Amino acid sequence: MPTNSTFYGADWNPEQWPEPVWAQDLALMREARVTAATVGVFSWSRLEPSPGAYDFGWLDRVLDGLHSHGIGAVLATPTASPPPWFTRAHPDALATRRDGVRLVHGSRDTYCVNAPAYRAASLRIATALAVRYARHPALRLWHVHNEYGTWCFCDHCARAFRTWLRERHGTIDALNDAWTADFWSQCHGDWSEILPPRATQYLGNPAHELDYRRFLSDSMLAAYTEQRDAIKAVVPDAQVTTNFVLGGWVPVDHARWSREVDLVAIDHYPSTLDGVPAQSAFAADAARGWSAAAGHGGRWLLMEHAPGHVAEQGIQRRKPPGMLARIALAHVARGSAGAMYFQWRASRGGAEQWHTALVAHPGPATRLFAEAVALGNRLAATEGRAPSDRSADEKVPFPTGEPAGAATACGEVAVWFDETCGWAVGASHLPAPVDYQGIVEDWHRALWRLGYQVDVVPPSAALDGYRVLVVPAAYLLTDESAHTLERYVREGGHLVVTYLSGIVDEHLRVRLGGYPGALRDLLGVHVDEFDPLPPGTAVTLDNGDRATAWTEHLTAPGAAVHVSYPDGRPAITRREHGTGTAHYVSCGLDETATARLLDGVCAAAGAAPVLPGLPDGVEAVRTADGVWLFNHTGESHDIAGRALQPGTAMELPAFSGHFTEIAATRPR
Repeated sequence: MPTNSTFYGADWNPEQWPEPVWAQDLALMREARVTAATVGVFSWSRLEPSPGAYDFGWLDRVLDGLHSHGIGAVLATPTASPPPWFTRAHPDALATRRDGVRLVHGSRDTYCVNAPAYRAASLRIATALAVRYARHPALRLWHVHNEYGTWCFCDHCARAFRTWLRERHGTIDALNDAWTADFWSQCHGDWSEILPPRATQYLGNPAHELDYRRFLSDSMLAAYTEQRDAIKAVVPDAQVTTNFVLGGWVPVDHARWSREVDLVAIDHYPSTLDGVPAQSAFAADAARGWSAAAGHGGRWLLMEHAPGHVAEQGIQRRKPPGMLARIALAHVARGSAGAMYFQWRASRGGAEQWHTALVAHPGPATRLFAEAVALGNRLAATEGRAPSDRSADEKVPFPTGEPAGAATACGEVAVWFDETCGWAVGASHLPAPVDYQGIVEDWHRALWRLGYQVDVVPPSAALDGYRVLVVPAAYLLTDESAHTLERYVREGGHLVVTYLSGIVDEHLRVRLGGYPGALRDLLGVHVDEFDPLPPGTAVTLDNGDRATAWTEHLTAPGAAVHVSYPDGRPAITRREHGTGTAHYVSCGLDETATARLLDGVCAAAGAAPVLPGLPDGVEAVRTADGVWLFNHTGESHDIAGRALQPGTAMELPAFSGHFTEIAATRPR
């Protein structure tokens, strides 16, 4: 667990409340041992009520109040939500849908990232904030924008896209070749003919779509770096980041972006209540993997997550007692520099008035706020800060230094996760619908449930030290990545590759000669046909396991057959290469079969769970200081001679038997 400078707090929106409420909030933050508050995210219309006319007085008082209470400020630039005056003056800067309809003001993200007026206005407000607050003593971190990911298909984007394509492909002939443009008579004779992938009569060109996602990612990254550089021009030692939002709809390559931030920061909102522990583990492991690959040492921050509810199919499901602390600590154990929430105080009105908050509409006398206080005191005790029983006029020491995440031990097992591959697999022309991230999460979840310490790594990551690497559905695989995987196995790694891998190059052109294309020789198999299964059906393999979702017709001229289909065809194979082993799984497997396969591969590779034999639903995370245990079940379990109560977290530093525990706090 961290020893100093933990980020603990939430997004705070004081501009939505009269100033007497600010004083109440600051007192409550003090009670909860909050160390950081994110401010200014959606306050552009307050900060700049008319063009070039700034009102910083209220923000001065907010930052001064935070500092006087020993609370750090994560100061955001408000560019995710331009004010009404801006969109009225620059309607061309509003986002345009695929069908050509220009959206109107009235929500957040009402901008086109490639509109010159928007970029200029964003740069001005970011610079003004930097000049005003360059050395404010409350400032701990700069937070540029909010959740980059807004799509647009306007004429500004069209012009910028053509420039981007020239830089990427060089000539129009090279672009036509990369896009396989002879198909359906799509060869372009001039750059001016190229448009964004707007709505069309039938299926669009998947290579066109993939390049547009790459372009949007680069466009947003340029917008981010403009603001970052403007801040650093005024404050050279500023720590600057932005909050990554996760999901297949987001056209942002977070592995690449991680090289441009000073601290990798993510927002994470699980999709099901039952899935919170596993989905949180995956997101944390991915953030740590991005950070490590970018040279940040695996240090990252959970910038936003929901304190009290999970939005599941349109229903706000209440998190049970104890989950607030348990999930926060699980993120910190996995290397997060803290746990930040959205939001501090629930809004009275607006589109997110029913979004959960640490201070809910009824006020602080709630079970949830009591749990927040308990968690704050727990983190404060870890850092050696005094508990929340000081007199009202006592000064609070302001946390300084680098934000510290847990010294998380490196895992022996890794799962390959390439967001660009997910964009490629999301195209509508594949033989069957494929949920790339869902497949990756399935394999990660199987390892998580088995108790292995898992790193989620991008293709740019160094693979040295991993005994086992799982590569699920790597449909798009570059020559460089294929060589990386070959070298990994040759030098002693144990590789597991699943169906639909190595099929196309970076331009979505199929690798000819048989699937799995770029990995055919490494795996020693030759796939002739895909044979996806209808939903709800399965095939029983010769070892009794169930194949689901996908099957293939293949031969194994260079591999040993481990498991077969009912007709004797190879289903799962194994090939020795160099000093390592490469496994190929040609079908989907249910959770039991996936776990059995992975446990066998890990055992053969010499990888072991963190603490073998833990009950299902009890999670162990190894850090440099010991092991953290998380009980995600409703039952008590005896672990290492200690009772791990339902819904709690327990620390076993250096396996010494000493532990601390967070209990489910009851309403006051």
